[in-house]
This record gives sequence, C-alpha cells and structure tokens, in this order.
Amino acid sequence: MAATLCLNQMVAADNAQTPEADNPDNQLHTINTSLRSGFDQLKQLFTRQKEYAWQDRETAKEQSHDFERDILPVLYDKCLACHACYDAPCQLKFDNVAGLERGASKIRVYSGLRLGDTPPTRLGIDAQTAAEWRRRGFFSVLDAPQEGGQETLPLLQSMIDFGRENPLPQQDPIPDEIRLDLSRRHACPEPGEFARYREQNPHGGMPLVMAGLTDGEYDRLSRWIREGALIASTERDGSADAADSTHTEEIRQWERWLNRDDKRARLLARYLYEHLYLGHLYLESGEGANSRFYALIRSRTAAPAAPRPVATLRPNDPVEGDFHYRLARIDDSIVHKTHIIYRFDRARRRELMDLFDSQDWSVDTLPGYDSDARANPFETFAAIPPRLRYRFLLNDALYFVRNFIRGPVCRGQIATDVIRDQFWVMFESPAEERFTNRKAYREEVSPLLGVPGQKSSLISLGPEWLDYKAVRNRYLDRRTLRYAEDFPQGPGLSQVWNGETHNPNAFLTIFRHHDSASVMAGWQGEQPRTTWLMDYPLLERTYYELVVGFNVFGSVSHQAQTRLYFDLIRNEAETNFLRLLPPDRRKARYDSWYQNSGKLKMLMTYHDLDTTTPTQVLPGTDDSYTRVLQQLKKRSPELTGTSDAINRPETDHWSPGLTPEQRDTHRTLRVLAARPASDLDLVRWMPETTFLRVDHADGSREALTLLRNRRHSNVAFMLGESLRYQEGHDTLSILPTLVGSYPNLMLRVDAEELGDFVGTLLDVDSEAAMQAMVGRWGLRRMDPDIWPVFHSFRDLLETQAPLEAGVYDLNRYGRW
Repeated sequence: MAATLCLNQMVAADNAQTPEADNPDNQLHTINTSLRSGFDQLKQLFTRQKEYAWQDRETAKEQSHDFERDILPVLYDKCLACHACYDAPCQLKFDNVAGLERGASKIRVYSGLRLGDTPPTRLGIDAQTAAEWRRRGFFSVLDAPQEGGQETLPLLQSMIDFGRENPLPQQDPIPDEIRLDLSRRHACPEPGEFARYREQNPHGGMPLVMAGLTDGEYDRLSRWIREGALIASTERDGSADAADSTHTEEIRQWERWLNRDDKRARLLARYLYEHLYLGHLYLESGEGANSRFYALIRSRTAAPAAPRPVATLRPNDPVEGDFHYRLARIDDSIVHKTHIIYRFDRARRRELMDLFDSQDWSVDTLPGYDSDARANPFETFAAIPPRLRYRFLLNDALYFVRNFIRGPVCRGQIATDVIRDQFWVMFESPAEERFTNRKAYREEVSPLLGVPGQKSSLISLGPEWLDYKAVRNRYLDRRTLRYAEDFPQGPGLSQVWNGETHNPNAFLTIFRHHDSASVMAGWQGEQPRTTWLMDYPLLERTYYELVVGFNVFGSVSHQAQTRLYFDLIRNEAETNFLRLLPPDRRKARYDSWYQNSGKLKMLMTYHDLDTTTPTQVLPGTDDSYTRVLQQLKKRSPELTGTSDAINRPETDHWSPGLTPEQRDTHRTLRVLAARPASDLDLVRWMPETTFLRVDHADGSREALTLLRNRRHSNVAFMLGESLRYQEGHDTLSILPTLVGSYPNLMLRVDAEELGDFVGTLLDVDSEAAMQAMVGRWGLRRMDPDIWPVFHSFRDLLETQAPLEAGVYDLNRYGRW
C-alpha cells in the first residue's frame, strides 16, 4: 500500500512537467511534499469522519455593510478565482453563498487512494443546512470558536489577517520553497489548529501567495465578520425575481412537456435529462450577458412548489418514490470551468418535438434503473429510434463533447491523460453510420456496448476491465465485418458528416491543458498528430462513461476502470479515422501514434488494425494523412476553419471579420506558432495556457491564447507520462480568442510594443530569460494589477461570446 501511495503521489507531481521541476532541489522538495500529501490521504482512509458542533451565530442589529452590495463583490473579485467547484481548497466554495455558510473540510474530493466510494459533498444537494454539513465533516469559517474558554477569531478573519503579514515582493518570482502546484500538501486548519498552521505555512494567508485585499476591502470584510457575518441583503432590487418572472410561462411549458405521463414521453424525458443535467440552460437567446441560467433536475416536488433536488449520485441512479423533472434557477456565480451552456428556449422545444416525432415509435415497457440499465444506454433507450438519438447528439456535438472533455469535475486528469494535447474530431454521416441504419446489426451488437464503472470495489477492477476489454473487441470484430460488407469499395468522404454545410458542430478541436481540456468549433491550430472519427456508439459510450457514469467521489477501482475504458474509446476513434487512408499506409501512421511502449498496448489490448479494407478517398502520392485532411478542409472550408493563418504557414487566408489592427497583431505573432521546441527554445519555457491581452492606442483590447502542445510517443498508459514525453516536438498554438479555464500566465502588451515583445520571446532560451520577459509584460502573483487584468479577460470574453463568459480560475497560475 505504501508503495502504491508513493508511486501515485510521485507520478502526480512528475506529470506537472513545469520548467522548475528540472531543478534537483525542487524535485526533492516536490517528492517530499508529495509523500507527505500521500500519507495525509492514507491517514484519512483510516480516520473516522469528524463531526462539528453547530452554533447559531449572533449578528449585530446595526450592520455597517450590506452583504450583496459591499461584501459579495470582494469575495467575487478576490476569492472566487480559486474557491469554486470540487477543487476549491478545503472544499470552501464561494460561488454560492451557501458554500460560505457551509464552511471548510479536511475531506479530499480528489484522491487516488480510496478503496471505496466516499460520501458525496455536493453543495445544495447532499445537505441543505449548515447543521447538516457540520455532521458531514465541515467546520465554520465564520463562527468565532471557543479555545481554552476564550473566544478566538473566525478562521476567515485569521486567514485574511495572515495574508497581510510578511508579504512577498511584488516584482519578484515566488521562491522555490513555496509550493503552489496541485500536488502540494493541502492544509485545512479547523478551529483550534490555526496557530500550528501559521507556523508550518509562513506564507499561507489568503489570498494564497497572491496580491491581497486592498485596505478598503480588508476593512469592509473584517467589520462584516466582527458584526456576525450576516449573509443577507437589505437592498435587493428585485431584478433577479423580475428576470425569473419573465420565464415563468416558458418554464411551465417545459415542465409540462417533460412530465407527460405516457410511457413514450417518460422514456424521452429520461433520455433528455441524462444528457442535459450538467448544462447551464438559457431560455432566451437574445439576453446575452444578462441571461439567467437553469439546471434540469429530478425534483421531489412538482410545480408550483419550489424545486427540491433528488440526491442521487448519478443522473441514472434509481429514485425511491415519485420525482418530477423541473427547471431550477442557478444562483451560483458563473465560473467558466463549469459553465457549459445549452439553448433551451421555445424554438428548442419545437425542434425536439419535430425530431422525436419524425418517426413512429412506441414503448411497451419502461426500462429500470438497475446496474445493467445504467451501464448500457443502447439497450435502455432502444425504443427511441437510434437515428433520432444520433441526430440529437450531432446537432449540438460541441455541447456534448464539452461535457465529457471539459466537464465540471474541474481536475479531469482521469480523462485528459489519455488524450493528445491537440487533435481534431469529426463524426460519421448519419446517412451512412451503420448502427443507426442496420436493425439486425444493431440488435446483434447492442449487448456488447455497455460501459464499466458500476462496480467500484477494488477486487472488481481486474475482472471488470478484462471482461469489458474482451467484449469491446468482439464488438469491433462485428463492426469491421459489417462495414466491409456494406461498403465493399471502402469509405469515402461522404462517410464524414459535413454538418449539412452549415452546422459548426461537424468539426471540432480539442486542446488538452495537462489536467483540463477545452473544445472549440472548427479545426483550430496546426495539423495535429492524430484525428478522431466518431460514430454514434463511440459518441454515446464516451458520454455515458465520462459524464453520466463517472463518480468524482468514486474509488480507485472506479477511476481506473473509467481511465482504461476511455483509452479504448480514443484508440477506436483514431483507428476509425485510419479507415479513410489507403490500407497499405495505415500501419505506418498507426505506429507513429503508438511508439515504444505503445506497441505493448497494440499487442495486448487494442483490436487489430484493419489493413485490408479499401478506401474510396484518393490521397495522391504525398502524405496520405495530410492529403485526407486537406480534402476534408476543401470540402467544408467554412466549417473546418481554413482561415487560421496564424498557425498554418502554408495559408494566407485571414478571417474576413478581422479589423486591420487585429490582422497586424496576428501577422506579428504568427512567427511563434507551430514551431517545434527543437527550433524555438521559447516553447520549452512556456506553460500550458497563457492569456495575452493586446491594448490598442484607441482604447480597444483584444484577447488571445498561447497554448503549449506537449508531444508524447503515446498516451496509452495511466502512469509514467513523463517517460513518454517528447519535448523537442512541443509547439505553440496561438488562438485569436480565449481558450481554457485555467490561465497559467497572463501577459499584457501595448500594440505598439508587439514587435519588441515577439523579438524578446524569440530570444527566450532559459528560465532567467523567461522571468525577465514576465517581469516586463507578465502579471506576477504579487502584483496588485493582477486582479484587474485577470477580470478583464472575463470582460473580453463577454464581448465575444456573452453567454459563455464566466470567472476564470487561478488555482494553476504559475510561480511568476
């Protein structure tokens, strides 16, 4: 057990792959910190969950500050950037005021050591009051605890006081001995432990190693805490309630439609709910930044009573008693990392009605919620015509892919360490996709398409994985045969969905940022090493494996099963694309994707590559992989995004929507893009995600993203990622928009300095040179300007895509 613990923690630290990790002293410090963190987790396995006493906090009758007007903006500006989602330190969440009252916990959400599932701690679902959370291991940060008969300061006050002591220099990088990576040891002092915490963490005040509160912010927050931390407002203007009232009728129409009583309607409502429950649904597409968002939930109550969520772990878990599908208003502050939007207006309801009424179908018996039904959506929803289900997913593929690639898990390395840092995605045409069009074939293979993860005990890991791997490969035997018989001449370009020439969901790009990822419409960046071609079974299985069936509170067995099966899904999507290449050229390309240790997976795990079926795609005499992609781009130029002249030096097609100033910016920056680290030293020193703001003389601003694409010999294994790392092949993609939720570095440049800025970047060849560049144009953690610049990126996204804007996250910001 100790060996497993050490390996898990050391690999987690090693996989961070930051430049400073090359320093031997830093490596020793990281290993030591990781071991301490690992043993903290091990101790937690054998420690009974502690309960804390709840006390009714006294508040002053006269309040100096209004919570919503004076206090909430401070928490929004200086705390929300780290304290949201499951990776909020100590589970102290500020994206909803209920999280502030709930407090903090020593319980870790992310743990690779759990032998069994841990009880979930979802705010607003698993407990409803502060007293209930105290019994679940959460302690207050607002109450003034008694210690030795004396009242001490509330933890929040102690933390912000501590944050003002002994500040680090504003213009210097953070010292090496202060660890800020995600694998660091997290200390969550409960009442009575703060003195020891101060001693062990001399720079552990809040905000953590970041420019702190202004004097005015500190005074307001401190006075509010002293007066009892009243979480209420005396100056509500009623605008939120007024916004809700405009949606009352639309909500009523949706809920009436979703809760119809006939079997067909009930099965369809279940299918829609399981695919939309994570979305932030907006009911009026014209509201932009002022939109209110809603969540589709299973509620104990029917209208007109207030929605009360059913506290099941997964959306397809059984429910005792009746429930109703309801739209619940999302009151959380919108943070970008969990903000996956879906249009849910009157036009959408008409689209769904037209789609699912376009074929005759009926339901004799409603499926249950047992483990078999949860694991296999193809059998559970067999009564709904599969062509309609596939079309439902295709029409908004960006949303569904974002659910399983970006998702709200917030630290998704379970999914992301099995994908490349940049690749393109496309989908099989619904007219030629076989599962949805061949009934006999569908009935034959549907039992083979279940996904693992329902059994989470450690003893089930090996047998479950072996069974699902064997069944998956049997399915591919039948699939290969079916496609060969139905397409004796092989696949043509017509087998790739072209989005009916107008749907931007047809071609997507996925960028990985170590333990998070982003999805964009169109083919963005340079030509990637790999490309996916997904059919309906691939798309649906991926969604159910990584979204519906995944439990962030699950055991190591559950997490490993999820990771291993997604490895099979990725391989299947890649080899499906290879069918477009001439059969004699597939193996060479496949071998380049699975170099060195990857060949063990090819031999022992993956299905045999099809090297016999012909293709109708004529690649010419040059690189067949490149040629196929070129033909697809030529066939759908608007949807694939042929105007990316920054990252593709072979083209000079610029987007017609660019202003002259933007085009100048892009021309100046393109010299940095798509060049390997072996040719451009700068790449070796860049972090995963860099936000760049360019300020123009007329007062306008533009935002771009520099993404580091790390290259690996293969991505086929759970551990030892750094052993497969090929740094010399790393490149930068430069995107003319904001990509990612977690900036590792922020840069601010005046447009007239762009030439000098790029020249400096071209000369970066060491950590000292990188730090000098950051000192001139970057935002250091202790620089007071970091906060307005950080929030300006959210404002810039709001001008580009107002519905998608949300506060970014600083948990992964570098030691600048």
